Amino acid sequence: MNAPISEILLAGPRGFCAGVERAIDIVELALSVCRPPVYVRREIVHNRLVVETLRRQGAIFVDELDEVPDDATVIFSAHGIAPEVRQEGVRRGLRVIDATCPLVTKVHLEAVRYAREDYSIILIGHEDHDEVIGTLGEAPERIFVIAHVDEVATLEVPDPNKVAYLTQTTLSVDDTRDVIEALRRKFPSIVGPSRNDICYATQNRQAAVKRLANDVDVLLVIGSANSSN
Repeated sequence: MNAPISEILLAGPRGFCAGVERAIDIVELALSVCRPPVYVRREIVHNRLVVETLRRQGAIFVDELDEVPDDATVIFSAHGIAPEVRQEGVRRGLRVIDATCPLVTKVHLEAVRYAREDYSIILIGHEDHDEVIGTLGEAPERIFVIAHVDEVATLEVPDPNKVAYLTQTTLSVDDTRDVIEALRRKFPSIVGPSRNDICYATQNRQAAVKRLANDVDVLLVIGSANSSN
């Protein structure tokens, strides 16, 4: 017999980060002021309920720009895009609206800077995630993507004394710390961003879960399976 639930505790903070809220607002505003149809490249955020709601409001979600008619309005998702995608939109005369999270843009700019300074860049993240794909596009010849600490041992770069690291903005803080520590042991002169690339909202929500975990019998994390958050 299942025992009744006596109390439900809610982690705080919780819910969408500012970057997600901003991206949703951008799509809703575009739907209200732009001539339809309004296209969105990839899921605007990795949340099925949000995507379905926006679809019902008239947004058309596509995987690639070749699915968007010439002269149409297209919105780029919060996860960022590779430069070649942006260039294709300009070349085709699309009305482009960029909903990239500013914290993701920060990582892109760091990648460009390190590449210009001839660093090999270790990008910690999930190689099939839209954000990592976009960042990789900034300097594909200089970026090496790893996800786990055990990949560090076999990692080879052209110049071990000229290495930088960046991270996807939505990762486990603890797991990423382990990877960075392993990188520093292997490449003592490695450099990184002056401020952590992992989103502050991702960090404080993980901290909230940790605080709550010891006080409950069951902990539910509600979200979409394809979200790194």
